[in-house]
Amino acid sequence: MKIIVDAMGGDFSPNPQVEGSVKAAEELGIEIVLVGDSELIQKKLDEIGYKGTDITVRSASEVITNDDEPARAIRRKKDSSIVVAANMLKNGEGDGLVSTGATGGVLAAGLLIVGRIDGVLRPALAPVLPTDKGPAVLLDSGANADCKAANLAQFGIMGSVYANNVLDKQNARVAIVNIGAEEHKGNEMTREAYTLLKKAPINFTGNIEGREIMDGAADVIVCDGFVGNVILKLTEGLASTLLRNIKGMFMKNILTKLSALAMKGSFKEFKKKMDYTEYGGALLLGLKHPVVKGHGSSNAKAVYSAIKQAVKFVSSGVVDKIKEDLKKMEENNDGIEG
Repeated sequence: MKIIVDAMGGDFSPNPQVEGSVKAAEELGIEIVLVGDSELIQKKLDEIGYKGTDITVRSASEVITNDDEPARAIRRKKDSSIVVAANMLKNGEGDGLVSTGATGGVLAAGLLIVGRIDGVLRPALAPVLPTDKGPAVLLDSGANADCKAANLAQFGIMGSVYANNVLDKQNARVAIVNIGAEEHKGNEMTREAYTLLKKAPINFTGNIEGREIMDGAADVIVCDGFVGNVILKLTEGLASTLLRNIKGMFMKNILTKLSALAMKGSFKEFKKKMDYTEYGGALLLGLKHPVVKGHGSSNAKAVYSAIKQAVKFVSSGVVDKIKEDLKKMEENNDGIEG
């Protein structure tokens, strides 16, 4: 298996991309292509002392940043690392793509170059959230700020396939984010999506309120990209605040520090549970080939986890399973229009 890594897309590129790729090549037994400034990448490989043959470098002279207009940049910056990497994926030169680059650029490259699965109306960003009952997938988290009911219905299908096959859920519970549990609650979009998902070949459990998400009341959390992005950023901020305040509370005096030593194991376990680097990044579900979008501030551990995530996605055959379930849903609903 070969994974393509956009080595220039993050805040600290290419260091974490190279370090994470070396670990992945050594531990996962895969090939990796690092795309970007070949001199900088090779310099980092030399610093690490990598002498293996499973990592190759593909040169790309440009980078798409957050200041670029995504669709225009994809057309104009033909030699940017994400465009070169996406074209390689499209042309069968790799099985998956990992990038920590500008979200807009990654989304545009995925949609315009890699392409959608037949039948998918819109791809969705699907990050993994830590909950009391294990990881849950949230989609969409920012790719589509404005959605229709049919989009949410497809998100539920794709999220279910992903949770069952990549997160190892058993009959994943799918729910729509809403302002109440009752079927009639919400706006026109969520009510119509509720009706569509009841007919879908998934374990649809109804609506879920925001306070229930971190309790693990659902394995797949469905919403439009505007709501999903707010949930994601709030969750990340809350986790950081909690960890910072807990640390501060136990560093006040000698007694609290001794208490912290006694609970060191529990704190370490809690921190690991809330650490985004354990999950790597957000898959752009609905594309013909797996594209994983990592945090711009990703460290080597996060890059490694994102590569591992892409490997598991490829191995699980999720793309074909999504096609099958979307076809079933379309048959049950006499065609779905976006």
